[in-house]
Amino acid sequence: MSTPAQIAPLELGGVDKIVFLTGAGISVASGLGTYRGPGGLWEQPGAAELATARAMAERPLEQWRFFSALRRQSFASEPNRAHQAIAALQRRHQKDMEIVVITQNVDRLHQRAGSPGVIELHGDIMRTRCSRDDCELEPFFDPAPHLERVPECRHCGAPLRPDLVLFGEPIPVRAERSAKQALRGCQLFLAVGTSGTVTPASNFVRSAEYEGAHTIVVNLEPMRPSNPYFKQELLGPAEEVLPRLLAGAG
Repeated sequence: MSTPAQIAPLELGGVDKIVFLTGAGISVASGLGTYRGPGGLWEQPGAAELATARAMAERPLEQWRFFSALRRQSFASEPNRAHQAIAALQRRHQKDMEIVVITQNVDRLHQRAGSPGVIELHGDIMRTRCSRDDCELEPFFDPAPHLERVPECRHCGAPLRPDLVLFGEPIPVRAERSAKQALRGCQLFLAVGTSGTVTPASNFVRSAEYEGAHTIVVNLEPMRPSNPYFKQELLGPAEEVLPRLLAGAG
C-alpha cells in the first residue's frame, strides 16, 4: 500500500497494452460528486428513484429536470489533473502502445482532456436520444436543459431521453463488447476512483488478472484484501496519485 508522496513513476518497459477503468472518484476534483457512500448522489432523497426506467415512463419531466441539473454541473466542470495525466500518457505513447479508457462516468471529462476512443459503460450526460429503441434518430450532443416540457423526437414524435443507462436497464451491448475486447491482451490494468462493486465493471479486474496483467487500484479507501485480484493498491486522491504515477512513465 502506497500514499501519493511515496509513489514513483511506472516503468512500462515491455508493456504494449494498458487499460484504465475509471469511476466517480476521478472527477471529484472537478467539482462532481460520487454516486455511492456518504454524500453520494444516490443517497439523496428521491434521486435513485428518478434514475430508473420506470421514472422515464411515469415521471419523464421530473427525470429531465433531475438530469438537466447534472448536465449543467458536468458542462461547467473541467478535466482535472487525473484526466489530464491519462490523456498525456496516451499522447506520449500513441505510436507504440495501446492505452484504453473504460469509464463508468457520464461526465465526458476524459474526452475533454483529450483521451480518444473512450468506452462509456453508462452513457453520456451530454447526449440525448429517442426513447424508442427502433427509431432511426442517432444520439446527439445536447447541452440544453429541458425543464419546461419533455422534448420530442423529430423523426417519430416519441419522448426524448438522456442517453444514459438507467437503473433497470442493461449496459449497451456495444459498450460491453468493446470493454471485453479491450481487456484481451491487457498487460497493465488500473482502476481509478471506483468502488468496484457495480457489474459488469466489477469483473474487469478479474478478466485482466486472467490475461496476466499487473493490476493496480487507485482509491481513497482500501479495497484489498476483500478484492484479491488487485496486486497493488495506491491510496489517495486520483488527481494527486496519477500525475506522480504516470509522470514520464515509459
